[in-house]
Amino acid sequence: MSGLHNLKPDRVVKAFERAGWTAERQKGSHVHLTREGNPNILSIPVHKGKPIKQGLLRSQIAKAGMTVEKFSKLYR
Repeated sequence: MSGLHNLKPDRVVKAFERAGWTAERQKGSHVHLTREGNPNILSIPVHKGKPIKQGLLRSQIAKAGMTVEKFSKLYR
């Protein structure tokens, strides 16, 4: 198991912030995160009561240049 099931969106955003990403803005229900020196923009959907789907989260972790293991440590 990967440990990426039923993760809460607000805690996912906090984990990326611990990794050095900054929440630049929120457009609708999506939080946009940026990091200096990284051209990618991470878009995390924050829908109340709904966890982030595993495929989307894996994609965002890869865009951030992180491993699932490193992200899991920051999420806790």
